[in-house]
Amino acid sequence: MANEMLQYKGKPLVRSGKTLYYGDPAEEYVAMLQILSQKDDDLKSADRILVQILSTNESLNPLERIIKKTEKASLFDAINIASIWLERSLSQN
Repeated sequence: MANEMLQYKGKPLVRSGKTLYYGDPAEEYVAMLQILSQKDDDLKSADRILVQILSTNESLNPLERIIKKTEKASLFDAINIASIWLERSLSQN
């Protein structure tokens, strides 16, 4: 069980520092969530999160890989919109 990857709505969710990646990198799109700032409370809760849907096509330059982006005020709102946008992007192709 120690090797199981964290998942949200059936897709992998991986954290690296203040960046979270949501989705399967083998698929055409993934979501990237970057924590831009945190509240200075005991829990260090995020209060600004940049959400981007990215193409996994490595032949595109980094700016062309950004499909959609927004900024949210809570991690719940950020992962929720990332999930919706990712599903829509993947279902279009």
